[in-house]
Amino acid sequence: MVEVTLLFCYQQLHLHPQHQVTSKAVEPRHTVVIKPKVTWDLGTLSRATQARAAVQEAEHHLNASISAARKLAGGGCNIFRGKWVYDASYPLYDFSTCPFIDDEFNCLKYKRPDTMYLKYRWQPFSCNLPRFNGLAFLEKFRGKKIMFVGDSLSFNMWQSLSCMIHSWVPKARTSLIKREGLAELIFLDYGVRLLLYRTPYLVDIENQKVGRVLKLDSIRNGNSWRQMDMLIFNSWHWWTHTGRSQPGRDWNAASKSCKSETQPYFGIKYPAGTPSASVVVNKVLSRIKKPVYLLDITLLSQYRKDGHPTYYSRHNGLDCSHWCLPGVPDTWNLLLYSALFS
Repeated sequence: MVEVTLLFCYQQLHLHPQHQVTSKAVEPRHTVVIKPKVTWDLGTLSRATQARAAVQEAEHHLNASISAARKLAGGGCNIFRGKWVYDASYPLYDFSTCPFIDDEFNCLKYKRPDTMYLKYRWQPFSCNLPRFNGLAFLEKFRGKKIMFVGDSLSFNMWQSLSCMIHSWVPKARTSLIKREGLAELIFLDYGVRLLLYRTPYLVDIENQKVGRVLKLDSIRNGNSWRQMDMLIFNSWHWWTHTGRSQPGRDWNAASKSCKSETQPYFGIKYPAGTPSASVVVNKVLSRIKKPVYLLDITLLSQYRKDGHPTYYSRHNGLDCSHWCLPGVPDTWNLLLYSALFS
C-alpha cells in the first residue's frame, strides 16, 4: 500500500480546484500577510523594546525559511528523490508533549519497543531541505484557514502538522473543535486554523436502488471547502488499499507484512516499482488547465516499511496502512513546508 498526497496550488499559492467535476466551483484564496507577534520573556527590557525584538525574531525565522526554500527551488532540485539517513536530532517533537496525537498513531504510548524508526530524516540527492520552523509557519499564514480533505491518512498528516507547530509554540493558546466529519485546531494567538474534512472520496456517494453509487459529476461536499485559503487533498489510500498487510515482496523480503520491520528499505530502486495508478495521476494532472502541485510522497513512503503502527496502537489488529507519530507524516509536512515557502 502506498500513498500520494495532492496539494492543489494555483500560481503564487492561489489555490483553485476548478479541475474537480462540479457545477459550482470552489474558490479558496491565499494572500500572504506577515504581522509578527511573538511574546518572549526579555527580563528588564521595556515593553517597546520587547515588541521590536519579537518582530525581529519572527522576521528572522521567516526570512531564513523563505531563503532556504528559494535556494532549493531555484536549483531545480527534486525533493521527492533521495534517501533516508540517520539523524540523531530527530524526531521533530516529543510525543508526550503533543496533546493532539490520536491513539491510533501513538505508537510510543502503546509501548513500541524499538525507537530507531524515529531517527530517520529524508535527504534529497541534490539539495538540503529547509528546517521546519513552526513560528515562521504561523507568521506566514497568520489569519489563514488551511484544510486537509481526505481519509484517515489526511488525519495522520493533519495531526502531524499540529504537533510540529505546537512544538515551536508550546505555550500558545489553542482551541480544538471536533464534530462529525470535521475537526478544527486554532492557534488563537495567530488566527491560524488547521481543519480536517474527513471523507473517503472527493466526489459524492449516494444510496440508490442499485446500491451505493459514486457521483463523479457531483461534489456537494465541496461546499464545506469554501472560504479556505489552502486545500490539501488526499484520496489515494482508497484506490490502492490491499488490506492490512504490506507484502514483503514489495521490498524483496520473505515477510508477509510490516510486522517486526525496524528499518527502512535502503535500496535506490524500490523492488515493487512505481504503482500504475501513480502514472495515471501524473498524466491527468499534466492535462489540467489550472496549475497543480503534486506532493509526491509515494516513493519515500514506500521505503518506510518500519514506520507503521503494526500492533502498537488502539487499532484492532495489524496496521500497515497508517503511520506512527512522530514519524513519516512529519516528512510529508516538511516537504509541504518546503513547497509553500518556495
